[in-house]
Amino acid sequence: MARTLDFPGYASDVIRAFFNGGVLLTTKADDVVNSMTIGWGSIGMEWNKPIFTAYIREGRHTVSLLEKNPEFTISVPKGPAAKEILNICGSRSGRDVNKIEESGMQLVEPRVISVPAVAQLPLTLECRVLYTQAQEIDRMLPDEQKWYPQDKPSTFVGANKDTHIAYYAEIVDAYLL
Repeated sequence: MARTLDFPGYASDVIRAFFNGGVLLTTKADDVVNSMTIGWGSIGMEWNKPIFTAYIREGRHTVSLLEKNPEFTISVPKGPAAKEILNICGSRSGRDVNKIEESGMQLVEPRVISVPAVAQLPLTLECRVLYTQAQEIDRMLPDEQKWYPQDKPSTFVGANKDTHIAYYAEIVDAYLL
């Protein structure tokens, strides 16, 4: 049975996870479930709502799924099984492989949105996108522009010319599995 969490109580666990290998973002559209490891994100308040902001490169498969269904879950890792899941979901594209099967993830029915949680990563945020904003390289300071080398193809893992799209999403539920 999932236990509901109060927003301020879990924020520090989510923030620490970013500095310890990332968190898992899961999407679902047209009965396709895909997860990716993200290392750029933030939690805060906006429009008087708890918000998770995820930054996803424009060329990622996840973007096409979010265009069809603007909901996602954030799953925060804990334990050794999570490390392998994060490695697989951070090094392969859902266009090419079924990361759910390859990683052995066990999906859990969501409570509010249509995107499942992941049993092996027990801290779950269910999120509904409210606003998106594409980053613009020419508005960045030079030190930030280095994250977008224009000499790498868009399919290059780890660094490419694609900027990020910021997905501002309301956290509509939070729980431990």
